[in-house]
Amino acid sequence: MLETDIVIDSCCAAVQSVLVTDSRITSANRWDHFLARWGYRRGDHRVEPGLYALGRPAPESPVLVTANYTLSFDALRKSLDGRDAYILVLDTRGVNVWCAAGKGSFGTDELVRQIQRAKLGELVSHRRLILPQLGASGVAAHEVKRRTGFKVDYGPVRAADLPTYLDNGECTSEMRQVTFGILDRLVLVPIELVSVMPKLLLAVVVLLVLSGWWGSAGVVIAFLAGVLLFPLLLPWIPARDFSGKGFILGVLVTLPLAVLAYLDGNHLNDWIRIGRSIAFLLGFPAVTAFLALNFTGATPIVSQTGVKREMYRYIPVMAVLSGLGALLAIISAIGKWVGG
Repeated sequence: MLETDIVIDSCCAAVQSVLVTDSRITSANRWDHFLARWGYRRGDHRVEPGLYALGRPAPESPVLVTANYTLSFDALRKSLDGRDAYILVLDTRGVNVWCAAGKGSFGTDELVRQIQRAKLGELVSHRRLILPQLGASGVAAHEVKRRTGFKVDYGPVRAADLPTYLDNGECTSEMRQVTFGILDRLVLVPIELVSVMPKLLLAVVVLLVLSGWWGSAGVVIAFLAGVLLFPLLLPWIPARDFSGKGFILGVLVTLPLAVLAYLDGNHLNDWIRIGRSIAFLLGFPAVTAFLALNFTGATPIVSQTGVKREMYRYIPVMAVLSGLGALLAIISAIGKWVGG
């Protein structure tokens, strides 16, 4: 970003230095977005925190607040095409608004710090900040007002609705609704897939030794069900909790595999074939359920308290089932090696 001096009106003698941006999304920006979606150097997709001028803002121009994650910043500035505004970027260490609000970096203290650092009160004639609605959990609006004099207003959930919001001065009920459609879910699949790939490769090797090709195929199916099928089918899988949905999905995708693995083992003793199939039905759904639970960190439709409650309820069950599955797989493997 380039830097320039913005001269404010005669009521204030100061001249403040702000960063300059525009609404153009370049090919370099799109490449950055692609890399961010695939988790490449995840912490590097950030812009410099501080105050930005979009267009030629005047003292009465709106001030919008966002995170220094490039996808958040770019979505905001793109939505403001043709408008004059200030954008105040908080240092969230390259994390998006919703996640940063949960972690505290998109929070009251950082907002106050950036307001004071930019000497925002000397640049604008009003005392209003427009924050993204998904950042509300991290900001105490009354504290910001007390410490800076600026009133916090929460804009729409999606940046695309900002032009209408700015023109009308208020959000409609539709703008306040947090949706999580299939495209929103699909765009998260690449980074989820990349994050589990090392564990998947290790599991494939271990299961290949213990249960042969059926075991390796099973763990691949369990992983793919958790990171690909689960986001796709989320609204239609019965059960309320993500973990419960994951267990159901895991059983559905594992059951045919367990049956086929049993039928393919005619050369083995019945108890080995049964043990292997039961090991699959215990262990693989637990893997899918864990990945489904992990997906709560990528969705805006769950609460922190709900996620914690779900973790305490289901993780011990997952651990027991996966442990029993592993034990049965080891016993079946020993039986096969001894004489099958």
